[in-house]
Amino acid sequence: MPQTLNDWVRPHEVDEGMRDGVSSDERARIEDLEREVKELRKANEILRLASAFFAQAELDRRLKS
Repeated sequence: MPQTLNDWVRPHEVDEGMRDGVSSDERARIEDLEREVKELRKANEILRLASAFFAQAELDRRLKS
């Protein structure tokens, strides 16, 4: 029970500025940004692969002409 109470009090104290640390709002923002970065990296990889595919297809087309 004392540990459970500590687990609730500590984040509250951080959120209120009474203790150093990352606030709940900041932690949520960081998680959102990390999720967005992950999605953007996936999208960039897809675009990189698609670009390579179409570049190769264009080279193949020119060689056949």
